[in-house]
Amino acid sequence: MWLIGTPLAAMVCGGLFVVSAQSSEGTDLRPGRYDDLATLVDGEADRYQELTEDVADLTAEVADLTAEVDDDAVKRLQKQVKELRDPAGLVERSGPGVQITLSDAPADVLEAATGNRNLLVVHQQDIQAVVNALLVGGAEAVTIQGQRIISTTGIKCEGSFVLLQGVPYPQPYVIEAVGDIERLTGAVADDEYLQLYRDQADDPDIAVGWSFELEDEVSAPAYGGLLSLSYARRLP
Repeated sequence: MWLIGTPLAAMVCGGLFVVSAQSSEGTDLRPGRYDDLATLVDGEADRYQELTEDVADLTAEVADLTAEVDDDAVKRLQKQVKELRDPAGLVERSGPGVQITLSDAPADVLEAATGNRNLLVVHQQDIQAVVNALLVGGAEAVTIQGQRIISTTGIKCEGSFVLLQGVPYPQPYVIEAVGDIERLTGAVADDEYLQLYRDQADDPDIAVGWSFELEDEVSAPAYGGLLSLSYARRLP
């Protein structure tokens, strides 16, 4: 039964579609700068790809073993798992949507800054605010840098980049959502945090990057990473 129970629990949690961001305790998204970001990104991306391939092999093995089990309870659970794959983010989605891009202030603004530079760079909470607003707007699927976001995805700051599912990404940060364009647009426009961010984007002394585009077709690939899961069990 463990072959079915674990995937099923992961599917249920994924269905919530709420980003569980890892805390940065209010610190700058990029407190430091790496000298060789390209090498670091390539190395982490290769490692992530190897882990993803291992997960795919193990998942296929579990599916094969499960298919060999002739049990009504197992078949019932398998049916539930199949129904939950889409809301869990394990099925590709595409359709109309929006694209939002966040970026640091231009180099000349950064160089001219004499005070607190925190307002001039993108922070983890800025990215999460966009994702949360899109989810409030009924987004059917959300991606950051092309990576599908599910309930266990952490938006984590690491030096001069953001870690998503083990892969580091530098700015600019491209966030896309599939869903009703009117609802998505309204949710972003009504979000108080993002209203402040846009005001700062319009301020020439801050000029942090903000771009909002309507898209006829947005593609959100199925989540293919590790399904981390923590849960509580009610005591008798």
